[in-house]
Amino acid sequence: MAEPPAAFLDRLGAIAGPGNLLTDPADCWTYGYDNSRRHVPPDVVAFITREEQVRDCVRLCAEFGVPIVARGRGTGTTGSSVPTHAGLVLALERMARIVEMDPANRLMIVEPGVTNALVQERAAQHGFFWPPDPTSSAYCTVGGNIALNAGGPRAVKYGATRDNILGLSAVTGAGEVIHTGTRTTKSAVGFDLTRLLVGSEGTLAIVTQATLKLTPLPEARRTLRAVYRDIRSATQAVVAIMTQSVTPSVLEFIDKSSIDLIRRYARTQEPNGGAHELPSAAGALLIIEVDGMEAAMDTATTAISQAARNDGLLEFASARNNEDNAALWATRKALSPALRTIAPNKLNEDVVVPVSRIPELIDALERLSREYGIPIVNFGHGGNGNIHVNLLYDTQSPTQEQNALPCLSHVFDTVLALGGTLSGEHGIGLAKRQYVDRAIDPATLALMRAIKQQFDPKGILNPGKVFPDR
Repeated sequence: MAEPPAAFLDRLGAIAGPGNLLTDPADCWTYGYDNSRRHVPPDVVAFITREEQVRDCVRLCAEFGVPIVARGRGTGTTGSSVPTHAGLVLALERMARIVEMDPANRLMIVEPGVTNALVQERAAQHGFFWPPDPTSSAYCTVGGNIALNAGGPRAVKYGATRDNILGLSAVTGAGEVIHTGTRTTKSAVGFDLTRLLVGSEGTLAIVTQATLKLTPLPEARRTLRAVYRDIRSATQAVVAIMTQSVTPSVLEFIDKSSIDLIRRYARTQEPNGGAHELPSAAGALLIIEVDGMEAAMDTATTAISQAARNDGLLEFASARNNEDNAALWATRKALSPALRTIAPNKLNEDVVVPVSRIPELIDALERLSREYGIPIVNFGHGGNGNIHVNLLYDTQSPTQEQNALPCLSHVFDTVLALGGTLSGEHGIGLAKRQYVDRAIDPATLALMRAIKQQFDPKGILNPGKVFPDR
């Protein structure tokens, strides 16, 4: 779009207040990217601290037809906060108050700029935690967690963000302040707009306050590791674990390609622990955690151990102290640095398939890797079939550069054919929007567009995201 007129900038500056507006391109540059590495610089950045400022900014943008993108810390991986149409980036990082802590009702009310880590710290002081625990939890904001329906390893037992929000305050694209949900865990009044807004990536409304549902901290936690000969044995164990009475709080999965990758990395880095300590025949790995009452840990560990055992099990270990725990997690923690040694570019997709069909997915991914000459490494949240598929390629290789996106397209087709979905916790953003119409039928997609129109009649909220081109 054309650069916003002077009258717009003058009024925006009055809303934001002195020193809270960036207009110099060099200053705005940083706010044009997220962790997807996509980048489009905005025309202007406004730092706000109050709900009425959000409301007034949205009304101003609607009047002038200026696109507006709400932004937290930019840790998203799909380009959701990249301002593709330039315009205004509304930086919420300073809107970061914990408004209320209510232990008696197991809730906390926060503004969108509060970090996930601060929520966990404050909740822990009262004996609680907030279940969403994405990898970026030290930096990401609650607003971003809400926008993308963030999950993490604990989602297998405690659910993702959508399952842990009681209510929201938000500003629609028409500049109206709305309130959804209640302070109670039960409500049967009206439509569930809270769950609609969670995961909408800022395309329907800008969240200004969230009521978080807290969970009591477990008294004890135990970490287990099971090593298998092949992926089918590991998946058989996942199914058995998830269909018995003890639900693990974490059930992570690592495939053979990941194990081999870490072994190669370990030979040069020699980290303490890791894949080089696994049996040489290891073809898949599960990392499991159980939590609850200390008195129940041995019983829970025994139940998980029995469910995890099958003919393909090579090794089963249980941590008894912090040192054991670190050793069992060493393989998983070595993955990220190991990935960086393979290729300079990565397509990281968080697809989901029914748990029982994980072996079919991995088999198909191995075939696609050979067909397109693209290394593919897979790991993730095995307990709910949320697998992080990493396509590793080099743009300096003409073949890999040409093959990367066609390979990804076939990955998505495979996932959908297995009864899965395109994203479990990263959202759609820019990265997956052109594939959405493969996953959602035309009638449903049309209804979603109509809902977007109702919330945002002038189409100014985070345009160019989520929906495929018409």
